[in-house]
Amino acid sequence: MDKAMPIMIQGTHSDAGKSAVVTALCRIFAQDGFKTAPFKSQNMSLNSYITFDGKEIGRAQGVQAEAAGIIATTDMNPILIKPTGNYESQIVVHGVPYQNMKAGEYRQDFFLQGLKLIQDSYEKLVQGYECVVIEGAGSPAEINLNDRELVNMRVARLADAPVILVGDIEKGGVFASLVGTLQLLEPEDRKRVIGVVINKFRGDVSLLEPGLKWFEEYTGVPVLGVIPFIDHLTIEAEDSVVLGSYSTKTDTSKDLDIAVIRYPLISNFTDVDPFFEEPDCHVRFVSRAEEIGTPDLIILPGSKNTVEDALFLHNSGLANRLLSLSEKKTMIVGICGGFQMLGKEIEDVLGVESPIKQAPGLGFIPMNTTITVNKTTIRSEGVITIQDNTFPVSGYEIHMGESHFESGCDHLIELDDRVEGVWSEDRLIMGTYFHGIFHNDEFREFLLNELRVKKGLDPIIERVSFAKKREESFDRLADVVREHIQLDAIYQKMKEFQKGACHVKDM
Repeated sequence: MDKAMPIMIQGTHSDAGKSAVVTALCRIFAQDGFKTAPFKSQNMSLNSYITFDGKEIGRAQGVQAEAAGIIATTDMNPILIKPTGNYESQIVVHGVPYQNMKAGEYRQDFFLQGLKLIQDSYEKLVQGYECVVIEGAGSPAEINLNDRELVNMRVARLADAPVILVGDIEKGGVFASLVGTLQLLEPEDRKRVIGVVINKFRGDVSLLEPGLKWFEEYTGVPVLGVIPFIDHLTIEAEDSVVLGSYSTKTDTSKDLDIAVIRYPLISNFTDVDPFFEEPDCHVRFVSRAEEIGTPDLIILPGSKNTVEDALFLHNSGLANRLLSLSEKKTMIVGICGGFQMLGKEIEDVLGVESPIKQAPGLGFIPMNTTITVNKTTIRSEGVITIQDNTFPVSGYEIHMGESHFESGCDHLIELDDRVEGVWSEDRLIMGTYFHGIFHNDEFREFLLNELRVKKGLDPIIERVSFAKKREESFDRLADVVREHIQLDAIYQKMKEFQKGACHVKDM
């Protein structure tokens, strides 16, 4: 093969399902014998993934690499943008923080540098793989941004890639979205669009067929597939838009009620994904004190701006509610930024994440945290020992801050060279920098069964393997997408573009 065959997936808007389609194609191409890599030139996300060498990329690209059966690298997402609030974001370049920038500054000052980074990364992937599945961001029809965009049609031109446009029918107006997007594209870019895919369809597809026929006649662009809504996929969401679909209310049909605190700059909320797969757990995201109720477990997830999210807890009344529930012996777990909030104070003297220099924590742990310029990004393995039980655990750490204890604490995890985290003597307060702590099946089973026994319920033995469910979801997603798209036509167009038969002039 002369060079890697690219295909690019763009969407009519954010959350159209681009990431899921890319994940499916990565799995399908790998199943069909092609060495495949995902690529997203620029990703804006607070859910990140740590590569084997301790670098930070968008979580979706890490997941897509796993679906393709390969090791993720920073070339698959050379630029990661992590909003910190105050109209500013941390720019992560090849997995390492570069600097904080406002949107206008990024567009004006970083464009040429970013374009060179993207070109270099894509060329490396082209040399090492047979297929590259490229993901766009937002919409390619954002005409106010297109003069200096780095993630949609400019990347398609750079890769000379055919483009599939994805529309989400669940949100309504899918034909208007698809037609409008095509009409707003520059003529040369429109020629790259080899077809559209309608995503998240529910019901009888025959009722959609008149619309499909009209669309093809009106635009001259083929419909390459109608993908049905796929429920209960154990694949991490990247975009915080998905949080709006989660319940805030208790489900009394489930034995265990888990409340996750949704502060404004919540990050890596996929830490709680394994609980969605447990038959006795109901997970809900809450942002107001009156929504908490009396859960069995409260989780404070990660945060991209710990100082300001800690202030949100206090200003919203959530902190007082958490203190009250703690006194009533409710278990509370903090992960990363949530762990820092469990302590007495968080300081950001250097203004790394926020112009606000200090915020009080919840005071559950005799610990103070200082936000630092240097970011810890590492994959880690250790052991949790509880009485006679020993649980091997693995996870990853992403944090800008150092925590110091005022007095002795029982640490949660023992690693080869250090100890990490805290678990109170009564096991009601747990804090750790380990993202993915609940993805460890044996430890999660122990934790949930302790909660069950506390409620007078029998333990559940041999709970689901989250890793197994995840692999099954990759295969199920691939099977459904394969069944409902014109895969042969897609392969044919990829080959034609590779040979130059469909070459579109660069702009």
